[in-house]
Amino acid sequence: MITLESIREYMRDQLESDRTAQAVKASGASVEEALENAAIELGIPVKSLEYEIVETGSKGVLGVGRKDWTLLVYPAALKAETAQAAGGREADVGKEQKAIPDKDGEVFVRLTSQGVFLKVTKPSGRGSKVEERRAAEKLSLRGVNNYDGELVSKVVRHADGEYIKIGDYQFNPVSQSTMAVDITDMEMRAYMTVTPPGPGGADLSFEEIRGLLQHAGVVFSINDEVIRGFIDYPAYNEKVLVAEGTKPQNGADAEIIYNFNVFRDEVQLKEKDGRVDFRELNLVENVEAGQILATKKPAEEGVAGRTVTGKTLSAKPGKNTQIEIGKNAKLSDDGMSAISTINGQVLLILGKINVEPVYTVDGDVNFKTGNILFLGTVIVKGNVEDGFTVKAAGNIEVMGSVGKCLLDAEGEIIVHQGILGKNEGKVRAGSNLVAKFIENAHIEVEENVLVSDGIIHSFVDANKRILCQGKRASVVGGRLRAANEIHAKTLGSVAGTETILEVGIAPKRKEKLSQALKRKEELEKSLEELVRNISTLENLKKVQREFPEDKQKSLSGLNDKRSEILRELEEIGGVINEINTYLQSIKVSGKVSASDRVFPGVKILIKNESLVVRNEFKNVTFSLENKEIRMIKYEPIDQIFSRGFAHASSAY
Repeated sequence: MITLESIREYMRDQLESDRTAQAVKASGASVEEALENAAIELGIPVKSLEYEIVETGSKGVLGVGRKDWTLLVYPAALKAETAQAAGGREADVGKEQKAIPDKDGEVFVRLTSQGVFLKVTKPSGRGSKVEERRAAEKLSLRGVNNYDGELVSKVVRHADGEYIKIGDYQFNPVSQSTMAVDITDMEMRAYMTVTPPGPGGADLSFEEIRGLLQHAGVVFSINDEVIRGFIDYPAYNEKVLVAEGTKPQNGADAEIIYNFNVFRDEVQLKEKDGRVDFRELNLVENVEAGQILATKKPAEEGVAGRTVTGKTLSAKPGKNTQIEIGKNAKLSDDGMSAISTINGQVLLILGKINVEPVYTVDGDVNFKTGNILFLGTVIVKGNVEDGFTVKAAGNIEVMGSVGKCLLDAEGEIIVHQGILGKNEGKVRAGSNLVAKFIENAHIEVEENVLVSDGIIHSFVDANKRILCQGKRASVVGGRLRAANEIHAKTLGSVAGTETILEVGIAPKRKEKLSQALKRKEELEKSLEELVRNISTLENLKKVQREFPEDKQKSLSGLNDKRSEILRELEEIGGVINEINTYLQSIKVSGKVSASDRVFPGVKILIKNESLVVRNEFKNVTFSLENKEIRMIKYEPIDQIFSRGFAHASSAY
């Protein structure tokens, strides 16, 4: 396999062969004189010649012992042509190789007390190789004339980048290079200043430079690479930075990392269907009991520094800090975390973490506040405007009115004014709902609805009572459903507005029963049709010798569907039986009462019985007796419950 290195080796051998064939030996008192003699013999100008030293000459003493220089001289053009040819071949072989920077080979001469040392480096890229003449010139510049010429040739030829001893010289310690050390910047920097050696003087070695630095007290962070660089490229009489201390790094202060947004004024908008929903401002930071609110990152000790003389520079440890907690928050046992003790809103007040069980809106719920979602109680000092939502894990109290919006609380809802639902507003409470009036709204509560003025054209469900008591306490239009009782001053209107009042069963159970009965009817119709189709296919199978495969698949599918319907019918039957059992077990059948009058057009349902009022009645109560709705003497609200209602209404 032909490699780039093998081509280079071949070219070197070829060049040596050509040189030997066309070279001549020439002698002279100096290199210049020998070259002039060779130029005459070859008929080529001196500037076009290359040479190698065969034997080194000497001047002798007063002409005695003089020795001529002997050179092997050859045309320089030969070398250039051979190198160009080799370069062309190398370019062809190495087209895909990575580009190498062009750099000429270099010659380095060092004089030490042990002798003269020579180092030659290889070129890179298209750089030129070191010629022996350059090595001779370098040696001559250092005043070195007595050396091994053949060894120099080998060093130049191999160019392995190592210092090789090539001869001796008359060492003069007095002329040796000297070095001064300057320690500055509070002992954080050390500089060396080296003087050039005189005639017969030696260069400073790596070990000598290091030793002088240490003798001057520089023992830390000495830059060996700078010293090695100085050995090859000395910068005499210049200050060279050779050591630099490390500064101390003070420890970082302890840090409190908050797991919530401490900047409450920052508005965070959410996108919905590609549009920004300005109702979702996320101003409330909800947390749950047991949630980690903040953690502490401990202070760091710091890292000590050192001067170039080895002195330790102490670092300051970081400042400690503590997590400050306020209401409804506690510290972990190790003091490294803050934990919420309740559900609520987390706030950072004067540097302390607080969890508030109540979130107060100072004005209206509108685009300024956005929708409210809170894990505690919400108090709105103004109104809840159309299109907004207030949800709370505790109670909701609105000092003003509620429009076409959604209110949802796990606890109680109190609306000091009224609810104007505009047929779309919805209110759901996990306990009681107290309001001045309800108009065109959908209401669902787990316990009681307490209204002081009236309920107009609304759908109201309560699992206990619906009570409408006050000077204008009337129920007009809509549908009201309560498990125990519906009570108002007047029911219906003079105009005969249809008003449906249902008692005796929890609204949710009745809704569930209604849906179950509807689903049962749908399934029974589907089952009836399936049975007919199955019967048709089975009769066909009996009379045919070979029943088609596709009809067999259809028959199997119909049988599977029948099995599914029968299973669902069984489940629905269980639900219906459970609700009917409940209806039979409840002792309170429910009642509907009017302390003033009942107008025609009112429809009363108690359990499974119904009655349409055809005439106007005063001071009456409707109850169930022997599966028949009867009208009896007016029965006032239970006294104990009435006191509770008065207490709930005191907010007005």
